[in-house]
Amino acid sequence: MKAWSHSTSSRREFLKKTAIGGTAALAAPSFNVLGANDVVRVAVIGVGGRGASHIKSLRAIEGVEVVAVCDPDASKMNWVRKDDPNVEQIEDFREVLDRNDIDAITTAAPNHWHAAMTVTGCQAGKHVYVEKPVSHSIWEGRKMVEAARKYDRIVQGGTQQRSCPAPQEVARDLASGMYGRVQWVHCMKLNQRAPIGYVTEPAKVPDGVDYNLWCGPASDDPPMRQKFHYDWHWQWNWGDGEMGNWGVHYTDDLCHIMGWDDKMPTKVRSGGGRFIWKDNGETPNMIFSLMDYEGVPVVVETRNLPYSSERSTHGVYMGSQQGNIIMCEKGIIKLARGGGKSYELDGKTTIKKYSGNSGQGHFDNFINAIRSGKKEDLAAEIASGHVSSGICHLANASYRVGEEASVSEVKEAFSGHEDAANTVESVLGQLEANGASIESMNLGPELTFDPTTEKFTGSFSAEANAFVKTPQREEFAIPEEV
Repeated sequence: MKAWSHSTSSRREFLKKTAIGGTAALAAPSFNVLGANDVVRVAVIGVGGRGASHIKSLRAIEGVEVVAVCDPDASKMNWVRKDDPNVEQIEDFREVLDRNDIDAITTAAPNHWHAAMTVTGCQAGKHVYVEKPVSHSIWEGRKMVEAARKYDRIVQGGTQQRSCPAPQEVARDLASGMYGRVQWVHCMKLNQRAPIGYVTEPAKVPDGVDYNLWCGPASDDPPMRQKFHYDWHWQWNWGDGEMGNWGVHYTDDLCHIMGWDDKMPTKVRSGGGRFIWKDNGETPNMIFSLMDYEGVPVVVETRNLPYSSERSTHGVYMGSQQGNIIMCEKGIIKLARGGGKSYELDGKTTIKKYSGNSGQGHFDNFINAIRSGKKEDLAAEIASGHVSSGICHLANASYRVGEEASVSEVKEAFSGHEDAANTVESVLGQLEANGASIESMNLGPELTFDPTTEKFTGSFSAEANAFVKTPQREEFAIPEEV
């Protein structure tokens, strides 16, 4: 596919010819080379809550101009115009890519759009900042890496904790042998949420929303939910559940700290369910996965239920609610957003404190890498984001292939590793504290994954590989060869 440019004044013809993967012969992209003192002109795509943060962060950087915003919901862009009347409002992101005066795009669009916007952004000569999870499927993530390499673009993942000094320091200490061999890791986000509500008829698409553009590569199924914006996170067509929403921040920390940026786990098994709530959400509100990562057992879990029926506290595991617990031969490391500590094996005596800043300066890092022209200067280059997002996709794949099983069957399936077995007991305890009497839950099969081909092999591979590459609508589909 070639980059896009206007070849007719007809908007209909323009959109037809610029369909992703289209065959129209269009002009070559403009690859501007920026000097150290040149202004970097940026367009922000998706201007909801996270997109607003993009705009704020970019405007704080000297030599950066937010020249355009883009959203298929026209009403979401109005506040930007009021704040700065010179910012152009564009509904169709393909028109942004057609602009030769835009050097970079940042996207805070829903998950299902991340890959297509990144691939076509690279093809159009733009540098790209893409929110987490960087992809909606493993195949998409690989295409993003291929596009960044082929078009030599700077592509930063929105896993901003890569720019935090705390995980950077922990990574150095682990590599130095300070804590000895890593025995296992527990990666988690225990986060309280509420159900999204229940409807029996599709919700009305808000006035001013171009629903075809909003859906993009994903199926344009009617939105079966009360709240049109944000709650797409909990429906598989557009979102990836809490695994892809919050879990990816800590799987990314895990890969960073352990030096696992170049490959995914070889085995994964998930359990859990969407408990207690009666709503239109599809993704689990409690999910736990046991993975084998280069011989190191890793539990990855996310939870959305409160710990008690009074909703006074969230779930807690080994004294933590989020982050990574890294069990080593010579100590225990507990690290979450903003920092953490390491402890003696008694879990009480502090060895070292790790101070962080939650990744402030991540956008500065992106702009600095654009100026240097070196992807190596990026804190969260797209290849690392592909792997950490892929871990979440693996967990979800096992869950989605799973079937209902008794609690005793679930306990048996995770009994082979102490931390995994303890996790099951903790989840059951939290469900009981919320007044739920659980006799069964979803249990996924143990899946074998080949990190080289990035496909499942062995038992249940056909079912699981159906989630490695999700279906895409033709107008917006990413081609095999980017």
